[in-house]
Amino acid sequence: MTTADRYAVAGNPVEHSRSPLIHAQFAQQTGQSVDYGRLLCPLDAFKPHIRAFAEQGAKGCNVTVPFKFEAFELATRRSPRAELAQAANTLRFDADGWLADNTDGVGLVRDITVNAAVSLAGKRVLLLGAGGASAGVLGPLIEAHPAEIVVANRTVAKAEELVQRHAQWADQHGVTLLARGLDLPGTAFDVFINGTAASLSGSGIPVGPEVLKPGCLALDMMYGPAAHAFLDWARAHGATGRDGLGMLVEQAAESFALWRGVRPDTAPVLAHMRALVDGAQPH
Repeated sequence: MTTADRYAVAGNPVEHSRSPLIHAQFAQQTGQSVDYGRLLCPLDAFKPHIRAFAEQGAKGCNVTVPFKFEAFELATRRSPRAELAQAANTLRFDADGWLADNTDGVGLVRDITVNAAVSLAGKRVLLLGAGGASAGVLGPLIEAHPAEIVVANRTVAKAEELVQRHAQWADQHGVTLLARGLDLPGTAFDVFINGTAASLSGSGIPVGPEVLKPGCLALDMMYGPAAHAFLDWARAHGATGRDGLGMLVEQAAESFALWRGVRPDTAPVLAHMRALVDGAQPH
């Protein structure tokens, strides 16, 4: 009997993560032998915990908040999209050196353009936040050829730093890329993406409804009860609300493909996870 290859989602907190269930479905669908669990890492000891996990024979891991920048630093090789983000949500423990990748952005773009059937080409996009979540998705969002992306953040300097790092990439794709504060982010965007932790902390939406164009897509990277307030706000102001569950499943599929060499079919997995999440009682 062969031993299943070990993987995990590493973070703090991590007990809420749905990733083990998602990857179990991917493994079953593709006939892969995978054991995927949760790895709670102390806030001040992420790197030794990941090294110990790899030394125990694990093949890789996903990385969630707040360790995506540290994960990037751990790798000896980095994908171009991880380099652009300077953050990683996926590590593969290769014998000749660890590989860091960031599948968040491609997962988000696929969820918007395929699952939600919303084209980003030629659109005006507002990306709220300039932390690891936004850093991970900005490059792939630019690749989708919107007309304009505004990165709005409480600390404008942080947004400016993120925009500057992506300036050449934006120029190559003909995208206007701007940094702004939360006080004047702009108005009437076609797509509004919340990449802040506001939903997780329950601190409310840090911008006014004027950012929403009637009928626009308003997406929160959070899902489940944490996203309810954002979705209610978006719908109350005439937008189509969407949570981050599709992004979660799509980025997981990209990670799975990086590790196993096969990309699972996400549609049935997303449908199953949607039924589970929507059926769960807030707690």
